[in-house]
Amino acid sequence: MLQTVIPQGYAPCLNLYDTQKAIGLLKRLFEDTLGGALHLRRVSAPLFVEASTGLNDDLNGVERAVSFDIPDAGRDAQVVHSLAKWKRMALYRYQFSVGEGLYTDMNAIRRDEELDNLHSVYVDQWDWEKIIAPRDRNADYLRQTVRTIVSAMAETQHTLRSVFPQLTALPPLGTEVSFVTTQELEELWPDRSPKEREDAWVKEHPVTFLMGIGGALKSGRPHDGRAPDYDDWTLNGDILVWNPVLERAFELSSMGIRVDAAALDRQLTLAGCEARRELPFHKLLLEGKLPLTIGGGIGQSRLCMLLLGKAHIGEVQASVWDEQTIQACRDAGVILL
Repeated sequence: MLQTVIPQGYAPCLNLYDTQKAIGLLKRLFEDTLGGALHLRRVSAPLFVEASTGLNDDLNGVERAVSFDIPDAGRDAQVVHSLAKWKRMALYRYQFSVGEGLYTDMNAIRRDEELDNLHSVYVDQWDWEKIIAPRDRNADYLRQTVRTIVSAMAETQHTLRSVFPQLTALPPLGTEVSFVTTQELEELWPDRSPKEREDAWVKEHPVTFLMGIGGALKSGRPHDGRAPDYDDWTLNGDILVWNPVLERAFELSSMGIRVDAAALDRQLTLAGCEARRELPFHKLLLEGKLPLTIGGGIGQSRLCMLLLGKAHIGEVQASVWDEQTIQACRDAGVILL
């Protein structure tokens, strides 16, 4: 069934050539701004990891990783879903200190992703991770970091608008962030779906950090799924903005303060993932050997969509689409890369 919807009367702000130029500039600007603001160093990251290490992210627990064998190494590998756990291990191995962090280009294949305006089987993110002190494992530190990231996005947009005046037709991204919890949204709109709650809140609060994702709410259901072994479900969230082209809430980043030994122990039990305790990464964490960290992923194509005013993610990245999506975009004059 076709999931793609092109808004009536949609016309891109930039032509194909200017779009490609703007994507390159946007990525360079944002990387530099984010790295400077959060004290992050760029590192190289893997496209795939060894399956037996437990380093791959299982997302909601049902997505299948793209797997293959490496005969000469005698190993089975998986294309990453994300680098949530790999980054923390890298900080440990590279001996980073408190207050220091890393960022990297993360490229992934999520074969089971539903294809629509926002989702592709190809995922590109700026993955980042930073070591924090025990005193920083709190909501105030999380909120402060969110504001820093949003400011970096707004600064990038400001420069883009000066280089490509066509983009001034889009509303500027505000830097005032609304903070709300998933439980508060459930209590406001108990009869609505999580997505409908997000749309209702973000329409009135155009830049929002939605906190507390992964754990069960009072209704007994979580707002959304989140793996039990990287974010602390009480200290995480999503950066959501109002997308004026699609007229809906739009997730730009999933992030949070990561689990310590106690939180991992608790969440593995709640999620019924006891077997993971024997994996190398999880054993190090439960033994208190890994650093305390905060981190997340920021969608590269998502940020390009927002700041360049695009209606479909295929306008800013090259991927594979079903025939119905291709035809719908062709009929609307939307060029898929």
